[in-house]
Amino acid sequence: MNPNRSDERGEGVISTAIAVLIVALLGVALWAGFSVIMNDATERTGEQIRSIDGTP
Repeated sequence: MNPNRSDERGEGVISTAIAVLIVALLGVALWAGFSVIMNDATERTGEQIRSIDGTP
């Protein structure tokens, strides 16, 4: 049995876990940005519709 090979056990699992965490954090950041943009667009659209309609 090669002693160097047993030292590297679990490295793939750790690397995969780190990659999954990074992708999850990117997903959260993108969702937060999307949410802010969509809320702003919704408010602006509502303002434009109210100004066209003439309702306060």
